[in-house]
Amino acid sequence: IARSAEPLSLAGIHHEQAPPATSAQDQSWDVFISHASEDKESVALPLRDALISRGISVWLDSSELRIGDSLRRKIDHGLASSAFGIVVMSKSFFAKGWPQYELDGIVSQTVAGKQRMLPIWHEISKEEVSTFSPSLVDKIARSTSTHTVEEIAAEIASLLRPSP
Repeated sequence: IARSAEPLSLAGIHHEQAPPATSAQDQSWDVFISHASEDKESVALPLRDALISRGISVWLDSSELRIGDSLRRKIDHGLASSAFGIVVMSKSFFAKGWPQYELDGIVSQTVAGKQRMLPIWHEISKEEVSTFSPSLVDKIARSTSTHTVEEIAAEIASLLRPSP
């Protein structure tokens, strides 16, 4: 049996404006970490975690790339939208194409004054870096043979977030 009921009042319904959606193109990061995949577990991931724990926003491929993404476009956006480019230089880094592509982008951004390169030498000597690129040894670097990843992260964080 169908019955009619009193219509419900709409007075208690409120419409709240949804926050504006942020486009992926609007996102920026404090640092972009460029590395060879061979150095991901030993340096890139621990460095990302140590920086994030210090309040630093980090672009790292494994955190930013999703299925179907354009690798080049995502890397270019990450490079263009980061204040610092951390480059984990190793023999594997210099032997691969994508890390070289990222290094070219970081160097271009640095020369244009839009970014600052922070080199980390991992299982590679100054002489070996010089063999691959003599101009890169001019930059003050930190080496994983003399500094822990935590110490390097602390120094980078103090550079980005200086104490008063």
